[in-house]
Amino acid sequence: MKKEEEIPQEQPEAGTESNSENPVSETVASEPVDEVEQLKIEKAEMHDKYIRLYSEFENFKRRTAKEKIELIEYAGRDIIVSLLPVVDDFDRAMKSVEMAADINAVKEGIDLISGKFKNILDQRGLKPIESIGQEFNIDFHEAITNMPVEDESQKGKVIDEVEKGYLLGDKVIRFAKVVVGN
Repeated sequence: MKKEEEIPQEQPEAGTESNSENPVSETVASEPVDEVEQLKIEKAEMHDKYIRLYSEFENFKRRTAKEKIELIEYAGRDIIVSLLPVVDDFDRAMKSVEMAADINAVKEGIDLISGKFKNILDQRGLKPIESIGQEFNIDFHEAITNMPVEDESQKGKVIDEVEKGYLLGDKVIRFAKVVVGN
């Protein structure tokens, strides 16, 4: 009988240890560790970004609060600087009134100052509210009193203005105090 050929079994190479782990299982085992490390790195990066954004936001809040305070403190500065020439003109007018013999010259000077003053306010967006003869409107007028009128067309309309009202841009900054016909 013939000898059956034996199938050689794989023998470990010399100098290598025979253990149950093979290179494939080492890769599989090391991947979760790498993923965990990668996630830790990503978490640290995200935390760093968060801290930086938080710091930037806090700086932004401080800066805008400071700017807001400065804006409130110096908001009227421009208008006051533009009104200083009118104040100077009034000072000169007051001195000239004491020495003036001609009242018409004083009146003309005051008219010029008044026109200059109104022009500066107009340039800044201040507009008077026209009231007399207009329908009473609670958005622009404040009724001080009602007066009986004989003319039916005057009922519900402003017949007198006690104090002028003003708009700054499109916003009412002072309501006109008026007398309304009834």
